[in-house]
Amino acid sequence: MTDWEHNEYRQQRLANLRELEALGYPAYGNAFARTGRLADVRAAFAEGGRAALAGRLTTIRNMGKSIFADLRDGSDRFQIYAHAASLGETPFRAFKFLDVGDHIGVEGELFTTRTGEKTLKIERWTLLAKALLPLPEKWHGLRDVDARYRQRYLDLIASPEVRERFNRRSRAIAEIRAWLTARGFQEVETPMIQAQAGGAAAKPFVTHYSALNTTMYLRIAPELYLKRLLVGGFDKVFELNRNFRNEGLSRTHNPEFTMLEIYEAYANVESMKTLVQDLIAHVAQTVFGTLQAGAGERAVNLAPPWREVAYRDLIREKMGADWFDLPPAEAAQRATAAGVAVDPQWNPLLLTHEIYEKLVEKTLIQPTFVRRFPAALIPLARTCPDDPTAADVFELVIGGQEIAPAYTELNDPIEQRRRLAEQAGTELEKVDHDFLLALEHGMPPAGGMGVGIDRLIMLLCGVEAIRDVILFPQLKPKDPGE
Repeated sequence: MTDWEHNEYRQQRLANLRELEALGYPAYGNAFARTGRLADVRAAFAEGGRAALAGRLTTIRNMGKSIFADLRDGSDRFQIYAHAASLGETPFRAFKFLDVGDHIGVEGELFTTRTGEKTLKIERWTLLAKALLPLPEKWHGLRDVDARYRQRYLDLIASPEVRERFNRRSRAIAEIRAWLTARGFQEVETPMIQAQAGGAAAKPFVTHYSALNTTMYLRIAPELYLKRLLVGGFDKVFELNRNFRNEGLSRTHNPEFTMLEIYEAYANVESMKTLVQDLIAHVAQTVFGTLQAGAGERAVNLAPPWREVAYRDLIREKMGADWFDLPPAEAAQRATAAGVAVDPQWNPLLLTHEIYEKLVEKTLIQPTFVRRFPAALIPLARTCPDDPTAADVFELVIGGQEIAPAYTELNDPIEQRRRLAEQAGTELEKVDHDFLLALEHGMPPAGGMGVGIDRLIMLLCGVEAIRDVILFPQLKPKDPGE
């Protein structure tokens, strides 16, 4: 038997369960018709009115011939009152065998106590679900941070702050959908199991589709399918769904994460810049009630307009005005002196981008559109009209982390084929020829953007770890014997 099966509280609760069943209260009941959620009943409270409530018992105060207790559901807390005279001897006796954590349904009359507490006087009650283990107040494991993520349900019970954070996440996602839909964007769904893992440079999760006897991949990005829809005549589309990347865990990375991708035909990166500023500011103000996020040195002001700066200018600010004129050996020495671990195999492009990712990006606390990245890094974007070596893109950085990249999309099928083949090198099987076939039929000029929802919620909630905004983050499985 596991440790929790020997738990002394569990043994007592099992004894209470047997007492309840002997008194005619089965431990696991049926559906219960509620007047409404507890918040609704509180809002519509009428002295002397009647109501049927259901929820989890979170406190029980036994005063002998009467018992006060608190019920909670997903919306609020509500006080209930049991008295032997109004309940009857057997129901009242059974009520005393209830434990904190049990789910019950109650019916009765609403009244206000002398201290002004809205309360329901119980006339009938039923047991809906017996909790065999105690709530977190008596559970030692919640002191362990790892346990908060493994048993998130207990974290949600114990911490109203955590519960509200995830309520806000849900409201933010709903607001994003409503905002985009109101502006004519159509929500679509594209495959999450794909024959080609394309749209980004990342290591995919590999699976096998038995029915077709073929290797498949969990998607790393929906981009190439959404562009197929542009070819098909869907001119304003978005997808809000999961991506999967078989890479490391960190403060800002989870292998399964939520992305919003948006594409608009006949638009460009400037259109995406306006869209993302307005969208994020709207969600911050509507859901969180403020355009300020974070605290202290990492406090952020989300009021538009946001700063815009070229990639090369940021590199020069950090590494010196002559950086792009340095011989490779001298550039490597300077990078090492700045604290960058240099791989001898890197060319100047990769060395420069390592400096951006390790030394520059994390310093961009206020909202910043970093523009004109090297075109060689971004094979799916058009180049700038005045410089074919620079991509017509931005990377939105807030709080020192990338929130949203956006492109003026490349729609030239010949150039796109050349770039993807160059990126694939000797592994030409990685080129998505079906996507290139779609481009041959004519994709309109377009702007496209991805928004990392988990990182955006981190920013708006003012938390530092992605695990704190994902209900069930990825963790290494525990040994069953632990």
